[in-house]
Amino acid sequence: MCLFCKIVNKEIPSNIILENDEFLAFHDINPKAPIHILVIPKVHVNSFNEADSELMAKMSNFIQKVASEVNIAKSGYRVITNIGVNGGQEVGHLHFHVLGGAKLHWGHFSDADPKGHF
Repeated sequence: MCLFCKIVNKEIPSNIILENDEFLAFHDINPKAPIHILVIPKVHVNSFNEADSELMAKMSNFIQKVASEVNIAKSGYRVITNIGVNGGQEVGHLHFHVLGGAKLHWGHFSDADPKGHF
């Protein structure tokens, strides 16, 4: 069972922001912004590549509710998902990072090596 499935099953504690029958939102333990929340489906889906359109439509609505819950819907926020090793995915369970609470910059590409990729 993966880390996020254990969080869904309450085997590992988390600081929950919002939850319904299908999704769970909780604070990231290694925040990259003043507000950094992870949003996951409660069913195990490996990554965005395996997600179907029905799940994504529901998840989009849930993410919007999360942004409202933490008061960043109007000021703005970023939603990110990482897919696969080269995309930076560290946990094999679909998850979205919701970041906000400050003006966000694009410094996360500073360690990328673009040589040979164009």
